[in-house]
Amino acid sequence: MNFKRLRSIACLTAATTLAASFPATANTFDLPDIGTAAGGTLTIDQELVYGDAYMRMIRASQPLVNDPVLNTYISNLGHRLVANADDVKTPFHFFMVRDRNINAYAFFGGYVALHSGLFLHAQSESELASVVAHEIAHVTQRHLARSMEEQARRSPATMAALAGSLLLAIAAPEAGIAAITATQAGSMQRTINYTRSNEKEADRFGIATLAKAGFDVNAMPKFFSRLADEYRYASTPPPMLLTHPLPEDRITDTRARAQSYPPMRLAPSLNYHLARARIVARYAGIDSDASLDWFDRTSRKVDPVYQPAMEYGEALVYLDSNKLEEAEKRLVKLYNEDKHNDFYLDAMSDLYIALKQPEKAIDLMEKALKKKPDNATVTINYANALIKGERYEDAVRVLQRYTHNHPEDTNGWHLLSDANIQLGNSDEDLAARAEIHALRANWNKAIQYYTQAGQIAELGSLKQARYDARIDQLMIQRDRFMQLQ
Repeated sequence: MNFKRLRSIACLTAATTLAASFPATANTFDLPDIGTAAGGTLTIDQELVYGDAYMRMIRASQPLVNDPVLNTYISNLGHRLVANADDVKTPFHFFMVRDRNINAYAFFGGYVALHSGLFLHAQSESELASVVAHEIAHVTQRHLARSMEEQARRSPATMAALAGSLLLAIAAPEAGIAAITATQAGSMQRTINYTRSNEKEADRFGIATLAKAGFDVNAMPKFFSRLADEYRYASTPPPMLLTHPLPEDRITDTRARAQSYPPMRLAPSLNYHLARARIVARYAGIDSDASLDWFDRTSRKVDPVYQPAMEYGEALVYLDSNKLEEAEKRLVKLYNEDKHNDFYLDAMSDLYIALKQPEKAIDLMEKALKKKPDNATVTINYANALIKGERYEDAVRVLQRYTHNHPEDTNGWHLLSDANIQLGNSDEDLAARAEIHALRANWNKAIQYYTQAGQIAELGSLKQARYDARIDQLMIQRDRFMQLQ
């Protein structure tokens, strides 16, 4: 499904820089124990509350990459790493920022953001995984809470003031930096040293996670070295180097740790290169000619096993340019070679819809759902195809179940709103749009929409009772959210 036009998201550079940047090292080396005192600062439950609040503000402040195929890919990659990480105490959520700058960051509640620019610089799935594993370690080792406690020791400010400053830094980065600075006392050098300790610890845990998850541990020092070399003399380094400094000793340390693990041979990851191709075609901010030129140049030097990714990227460019014959020629070939690949299924659905043949997209998705009934990418494409095929009631049934299982995916709520508009269900349209506003912390608008929906619904009906109950829930969430500020 083509969500190219949906907006992306801003980075948390200010928050993550001052509240702890993070990497780690490997398990055969000892590091100074910087303690677990964060347990006395914020509980895990409190971190979850802050994380949820931050995420809502992020959705409101800057657009996210709401692409179901890419979201599924990074979530699968992330959870493969989480399954092999130590000290996991929270659920994890992975999302993408449409930003060509190289960056990644993590914050309370297990939220991990990846800039789309990472895919343009990481040359393998293991290199991308090394960045994700590093950010996961920041969360599992609770570096943000520990950094806040360190600041609190040197500052008269309360933990609530420090946390509130972080919240402000997300909504208005310049004001946030000023607020954090105002609450800090003591030496900036001590803050830098504390942050570097976090970075080394995150590298250590990250490499261990990479190894257990079956990735190439050498990818971390390789990616770090290339990044440091590329920007060694840059006047404006990428955000990742501002929040995650790369001094030479850190690169040397990760290289030594990686060498302590036995070498391993990895199977090629076509899906990583398909994700990369999708980003070049749709999210790199370049025109179709520049995209096609990139695929042409890259295909000449890429391993033949990744040639399908180049063809896929070209097909997306042609599809988005409405050159459907060129797109179809490539996509049909790719789909016939791998009929269960989400990237190809999504593109084939888009192609049939562009060809004004939604019934073919519906049939394709129904067959795919029989093989993988809970697949989010296939389900959201199925619902979209049903709407394009004017099967609105069927779409509503699919989307009601989907939004129940994926309440934080705005794609589902947008489609549910569209389907209900077509059916003339004004109250259900309002309810779906209310959920989108709630996900962006626009509590008053969400409550207003549910109130209007309740006024439309039949008096005393179950539907009206459902709307009223949701209003009560939103008012509680709004009050809790406002208390954090």
